[in-house]
Amino acid sequence: MSVPIRSVPAAAVPQIIPHVIAGVRVGADAASAPVFNPATGAQSGVLPLADASVVATAVAAAKAAFPAWSATPPLRRARVLFKFRELLDARASELAAAITAEHGKTHSDALGEVARGIEVVEFACGIPHLLKGEVTENVGAQIDAHSVRQPLGVVAGITPFNFPAMVPLWMAPIAIACGNTFILKPSERDPSATLLLADWLAEAGLPAGVFNVVHGDKVAVDALLEHPDVAAISFVGSTPIAKYIHETATKHGKRVQALGGAKNHMLVMPDADLDQVADALMGAGYGSAGERCMAISVAVAVGDAVADALVAKLAPRVRALKIGNGMTSGMDMGPLVTAAHRDRVRGYVDLGVSEGADLVVDGRGFSLPDAPDGFFLGGCLFDRVTPAMRIHREEIFGPVLCVVRVDTYEEALQLINAHEYGNGTAIFTRDGDAARDFVHRVQVGMVGVNVPIPVPSAFHSFGGWKASLFGDHHVYGPEGVRFYTKLKAVTTRWPTSIRAGAQFVMPTGG
Repeated sequence: MSVPIRSVPAAAVPQIIPHVIAGVRVGADAASAPVFNPATGAQSGVLPLADASVVATAVAAAKAAFPAWSATPPLRRARVLFKFRELLDARASELAAAITAEHGKTHSDALGEVARGIEVVEFACGIPHLLKGEVTENVGAQIDAHSVRQPLGVVAGITPFNFPAMVPLWMAPIAIACGNTFILKPSERDPSATLLLADWLAEAGLPAGVFNVVHGDKVAVDALLEHPDVAAISFVGSTPIAKYIHETATKHGKRVQALGGAKNHMLVMPDADLDQVADALMGAGYGSAGERCMAISVAVAVGDAVADALVAKLAPRVRALKIGNGMTSGMDMGPLVTAAHRDRVRGYVDLGVSEGADLVVDGRGFSLPDAPDGFFLGGCLFDRVTPAMRIHREEIFGPVLCVVRVDTYEEALQLINAHEYGNGTAIFTRDGDAARDFVHRVQVGMVGVNVPIPVPSAFHSFGGWKASLFGDHHVYGPEGVRFYTKLKAVTTRWPTSIRAGAQFVMPTGG
């Protein structure tokens, strides 16, 4: 339903959103792009688009900062992150407001994004323990062996619009905790949150050049992929771009983790609590306007009776979604990030109708009287979607939920495993045997049992299978530490020597 938003003042002159290189904000470039407030449709910023020379300047700054930072004891690096974590916690609402202003998600959802990012910072604060190697005494006569993990050098992260703070926080804290220096290329659609991260890292004591922000489009991305001094690339985004980044960066000798798209299924068994399922699907399908790589976009109902009951429960809830400006309290969903993306999602709804799916709830006509130029789209619900339809095969990335009907559990499992993507999935059931079998046999990287959005906690690692991941490493957690370090094995033998005399000073790790 339409919920009026508070009045929004006339847009001020769009502000330049600068790069941050070696601790200095760098202004205009030859090319630029507009940044919008999606709730009003008004332009709020002007984003400089870096060319190869700007990227080279950032890489040079990061390279210059690397020797001193990599030689800094891990405990001291952790202390910077502890302080950064305190700043994030104290200023979470400010960061969330910056996210909402350019992405459109509700302020409460943005606060959740920040909280999940903070969890990774907390994990990275344990880097003195995480970098501990292995030791074997007497592998041979008077010969010992040990291993250490050392930083790679200059590394870069290319991050998506849907989590403008959380995904950078998945990458940068672990990378710099491991002793690397970092260049962030955020999305052009909502880049301002990253400037706050840069400011607060500097305030926490991070030396200039260790964390840099470079804005740009494909020109900047290609410059990072091809620069000889960039050792590794982390990427989260769509599958076609992930594949391109993986192929291009590996061709230039870089280590790559490239997380792509998704089409996440929720398997609804006949014994599931359908009220619980409906609640889970509302949040997982329509939260953040469906702009989540872990959003549940397909419900697979086993049996027509389950599907009929589920659709009957979902339809009135989808129609009753509270949609408005994300800074207005009580909203369930905000706008989509851009007008172009809204139109793309609307086009998928048109396609689903033409393919013969049953459009139970049609949100294409939704608008807000107080914000006619905002990038809004109402929630949409399809029933009787088939696996052959494009709205099932392709990632829509909007507030569109599809219900697919199957006759058996085995048919559902086969449908999920046959899909191109293997990012996330869930099963809702009371049957422990069915759940265990599903977890074991499903060909998907992240699985939830009665959990609709199974994003692993910060001390595990995040990543999908099949066309949802290119590269060998998942992001953050133990996999993140391995990705941002290289292993060195040392074998040692010492001749007999004069031992040192007594020492009475307490040794310290600082």
